[in-house]
Amino acid sequence: MTLETSIQYLPGVGPKRAALLGQELGIETVGDLVHLYPFRYIDRSSIVRIADVQPDLALVQVRATVQKVRLFAKNGAELPAEKLKYNAVSRLSAMVADDSGEMEVVFFKGVKWMHERLVPGNTFIFFGKPAVFQNHLNMVHPEVDAPDNSNTGVLTGVYPSTEKLKNAGITGKVMLKLMATALNEVLPIVPETLPDYVLKEKGLVPLTFALRQIHFPVDQASLGKASYRLKFEELFLLQLSLLKQKYIRSHNAVGLTMTQVGQPFNDCFNALPYELTGAQKRVIREIREDMKSGHQMNRLLQGDVGSGKTMVAVLSALIAVGNGYQACIMAPTEVLSQQHYANVSKYLQPTGVRCALLTGTTTAAQRREIHAGLQDGSIGILIGTHALIEDTVQFKALGLAIVDEQHRFGVEQRARLWNKGYQSIPPHVLVMTATPIPRTLAMTLYGDLDVSVIDEMPPGRKPVTTMCVGESKRHAMHNFIRDEIAKGRQAFIVYPLIFESEKLDYKNLQLGYEEIMKVFPLPDYKVAIVHGQQNAQEKAFNMDAFVAGRANILVSTTVIEVGVDVPNASVMVIESAERFGLSQLHQLRGRVGRGAERSYCILMKGTKVSKESQKRLDLLCATENGFELAEEDMKLRGPGDLEGTQQSGLPISLNIASLAKDGLILSDARAYAQHVLDQDPTLQDQKNAPLLKELQRDKYKTKDYSQIS
Repeated sequence: MTLETSIQYLPGVGPKRAALLGQELGIETVGDLVHLYPFRYIDRSSIVRIADVQPDLALVQVRATVQKVRLFAKNGAELPAEKLKYNAVSRLSAMVADDSGEMEVVFFKGVKWMHERLVPGNTFIFFGKPAVFQNHLNMVHPEVDAPDNSNTGVLTGVYPSTEKLKNAGITGKVMLKLMATALNEVLPIVPETLPDYVLKEKGLVPLTFALRQIHFPVDQASLGKASYRLKFEELFLLQLSLLKQKYIRSHNAVGLTMTQVGQPFNDCFNALPYELTGAQKRVIREIREDMKSGHQMNRLLQGDVGSGKTMVAVLSALIAVGNGYQACIMAPTEVLSQQHYANVSKYLQPTGVRCALLTGTTTAAQRREIHAGLQDGSIGILIGTHALIEDTVQFKALGLAIVDEQHRFGVEQRARLWNKGYQSIPPHVLVMTATPIPRTLAMTLYGDLDVSVIDEMPPGRKPVTTMCVGESKRHAMHNFIRDEIAKGRQAFIVYPLIFESEKLDYKNLQLGYEEIMKVFPLPDYKVAIVHGQQNAQEKAFNMDAFVAGRANILVSTTVIEVGVDVPNASVMVIESAERFGLSQLHQLRGRVGRGAERSYCILMKGTKVSKESQKRLDLLCATENGFELAEEDMKLRGPGDLEGTQQSGLPISLNIASLAKDGLILSDARAYAQHVLDQDPTLQDQKNAPLLKELQRDKYKTKDYSQIS
């Protein structure tokens, strides 16, 4: 038997169980089973006296003797032991005792088996969750072991499971049995996956030791060594795969060489009414180095809401124009594209560079004019939605593609932009995001991109005062909005229409809108509404009314989350705030505080808020640092679904390491992977043969993330 053997041939599995394990846990082979690690461990090293058992303890182990066993029918009546029909029994109750006290154990399933086993006078080890029922200590469905066969003295692994598996009899105990069988079969032939020098330099235990101890640890220290070895290996191989890809790309990808800064850049820079921040200048220098290197730039620009990414994008685009090329900026929504166009046009005034906007609502006549301008080179910068990637859009010499909020675009869409480069040379690529990505996630999602971070806010931006209030403060919140409107300000009110199809959410939005219309009636107040079920014209009309100041209040769904810029808006009310992720709340809050006035974010919470949701809301009130919040969000939610826009594009699925908890191991693994590649970039050295072999496994054949642009 090998790691590749189908799981059905493992003793104790068979075709039926194999089908279920494949369907529920994705276990197809013996190797898959061996790499299914426990997600927690139960310490069964101590026996607790019944007198010391507390109902709030998680799981305890008691050694006790059966005193009396009783059987009950569905109606609660006790059944006589003679002429017993087990199908009439709904519950078995046994009183068990040690020298300190007594406790009841209760079974609703497997009654016949337990009744035959729990003979008064016999002693067992009972392991389970204690509780109190009608002032009596009890344990429902504990594990029952003979004293000589108990698991005392060991840490017992708990494996992922599902209702279907449990119902089919594949319990935790069965999983442990299957795991023991699998390890005995394959451990003697499991090949070591890391070279000897890596084990020595990093002080790692051998793979066979790690696999045995992760499933059946003899003590906490052995478990620690096994866990560290497996986590390090997983993260090291992942980073090795990404960095090797980056090395190959940076050595093979020819890029357009842009040697000069150019006049348009200088004209724009010199006309700026304010000084760029140190972080903006640093990032522009990094971009400039890439663009003149002769290799294609692939850079991720992270910056918190309002940190000045647009300015960096404009100046980068002007470097391309100053070298005789064109640039494009692709944004995920029409609203954001229009806003970029308005801002960029302002910055371009001193330069004479022509800029155009292309979206789904651009007319046929306008399109013809834009296509002509792109092909003759008279349009230097094109801004738009994914309309930019249509085949009809042809550039004379596209040199730089800037993608804003890139996680909103599919890989195929970005690849089509990539193919529009000058003379088949791909354009330089700058990917921007205002969604702060935790460092560990950025290293993994974008491990082969160069990352620039704007970690400094422009001077003069006032912090946004954030408060979390319940339903009882609704009236006060309305009065507060009235006061702000009286000062000439505007307010956003956002509802959690998270999925456009959710009828309930849509109803909430409509009811909320009607309530706001009553509380803020015409003609004194004007309320606009924007949501995903409107057509583009309606959306644009209402949005424009708010941006231009004709409407005092904008009632909306999260369509306004990214990039909408209304400097006069000073209040952001988020309804049912507990239903949003931290990063999404932070994005929404970033819509205010963009002008010179003091701004406020009011989180309205529902009546039933879970502990975790309350923790999120408290964190948001405590800090405005998007990167801190993103780290916390990942700890709370895991890396899979960061900020509600499925960030689950992890290059591989991790079996044991966690990006949220193992940041230090990841940093160490990445540095060590870089060290290995510095000496042997293509892993051709004989001593690295095991690494090359591992990277050829499907798990590490990552999608080509170097083409992420």
